Amino acid sequence: MSLEALLHERFGFSAFRGVQRDVVERAVAGKHTLAVMPTGAGKSLCYQLPALERRGTGIVISPLIALMHDQVRSADGFGVRAAALTSLSHTPSIIWKQLRAGELDLLYVAPERATTQDFQRNIKDLPIALFAIDEAHCVSEWGHDFRPDYRLLLPLLDQHANVPRLALTATADRRTRADILVQLGIPEEGMIVAGFDRPNIRYHVRPRDGIGSQLKVLLKDQPGPGIVYATSRNATEKLAEQLGGGANQGGRRALAYHAGLEGEIRQRNQAAFVASEDMVMAATVAFGMGIDKPDVRFVAHAGIPKSIEAYYQETGRAGRDGDPAEAWLYWGAEDFARARRRIETEIEEARRPTERDRLNTLAAFVEAATCRRAILLRHFGEEPPAACGNCDNCIDPPATIDVTEVARKLLSAAFRTEMRFGIAHLAAVLGGDDNEKVRQFGHHKLSVFGIMDAEELALVRPVARSLQARDALRADDYGGLSFGPAAKAFLKGDERLVIAVPPKRVRRVRGSSPDLPHDPLFEALRAWRRDRAKELAVPPYVIFHDSTLRSVAATKPGSLKALSAIDGIGDTKLERHGESLLAALDQAMETGDATAA
Repeated sequence: MSLEALLHERFGFSAFRGVQRDVVERAVAGKHTLAVMPTGAGKSLCYQLPALERRGTGIVISPLIALMHDQVRSADGFGVRAAALTSLSHTPSIIWKQLRAGELDLLYVAPERATTQDFQRNIKDLPIALFAIDEAHCVSEWGHDFRPDYRLLLPLLDQHANVPRLALTATADRRTRADILVQLGIPEEGMIVAGFDRPNIRYHVRPRDGIGSQLKVLLKDQPGPGIVYATSRNATEKLAEQLGGGANQGGRRALAYHAGLEGEIRQRNQAAFVASEDMVMAATVAFGMGIDKPDVRFVAHAGIPKSIEAYYQETGRAGRDGDPAEAWLYWGAEDFARARRRIETEIEEARRPTERDRLNTLAAFVEAATCRRAILLRHFGEEPPAACGNCDNCIDPPATIDVTEVARKLLSAAFRTEMRFGIAHLAAVLGGDDNEKVRQFGHHKLSVFGIMDAEELALVRPVARSLQARDALRADDYGGLSFGPAAKAFLKGDERLVIAVPPKRVRRVRGSSPDLPHDPLFEALRAWRRDRAKELAVPPYVIFHDSTLRSVAATKPGSLKALSAIDGIGDTKLERHGESLLAALDQAMETGDATAA
């Protein structure tokens, strides 16, 4: 059977996407490969299909237990025989028995287990189709999510030198990619880079100004499941409470997720989110890596992420099904102050320059008046067009203001007040506010007292925010502002400061979108899927993705043969759900649900 025939029969797709065929062909041929593919590009298919085509079982090394169990469930939906050997496995002896009997196409394990002598001894004489190393950037100390156990995989791989190894990642810059090749023993000619663009994600950035209220506005406009990333455990719980509140208060269901919750609560909250079609999860950054949910419609950050790579990976959890999705980032000057302190106090000295560069790239991203996507893609070594047409700055280009003189006055005020006062006090001095605190320190006598007019004073806070993002100002634990390394260039006149004025957001009717107009027939099919998923105790997306239901609603197939021609409906799904889906389609059309379709 050809690869295309197997692709259609098992997975229901009429053709490979992007570089999938190149990756699959190398794996089937027994060649070692590193595939750098954006989230949503179909990385899992790149090891699932070779595991079906080659003799033996595919061993998939994956970093998180929850992710493994979600992937097993998704594989089963396509009729792929898969199991996960984890601490949550109730019947490990049965899994080993299935593996020895050749009854598994895929076995998922964590690197901690894969590198044990016991595991290696048990698979020594078994036929192995391939080794797939998921989230392969974890092997590199230059990656944003380094895990030492990944470094111990090479001896295991070399014990099975004739078995193809396939490393997969969505987030790896040039330095990280080179390190992955070395650490996993993959030749340079085996690297396939698909590109990093996620064209279906629309990027928005706003200064943080009452984050609870800002997120409530976002939720009113944005339907579908979403993730809100917070910077602390307490913040996740507070945001979940603010964003929930039930329908009577205009909220929707929101839960918290962080490492401090009891394991049972975390599992229950995650399961509720995976099964939902409209829920919000307020979480710390670990959440999302461990789920295989394709229909997340938005990801919002309530503070800056750890790095530009982390931002790309976390926002990439939205829109994995290819449908339109949104990424919102709300930031404050204190985020950058905190991040710079972390670099100087928690990161080993050799890595600090790299981490500073990453943070500076993130600062340029949030401060930009130009295309956000272009900044992201250039960071990963691509040469994108100057405008993407699908980020806030491209859709509604912001006005810009040259605030160099305001910046120089603010820096001067910080210097003359001995660099230990916060922005409120500096603004009072610059504005000539002859208050008690200003007089107490004698700052009414300084040359900078009263040198700003009302128009300049209105810009002090955004200018301070921008200077902190650029490391020209640094805030201490008490908010006192002092010079950072970039201050000198502004004071000497070698550097100018231009900031963007964000446009006001235009509200849209909830549930509508120019990209995905409302379709009653599609909604009826989603209702059928919801009932079907509940009946089978699986998340709705395991039945069919939204894109598949949308195609069914558009083409209105009248037979199983016609239904099988739709992407995403392979033989297994056709057998399990085809008759039921056609019956639901007929009923919806008969009762008038299709009148607007």
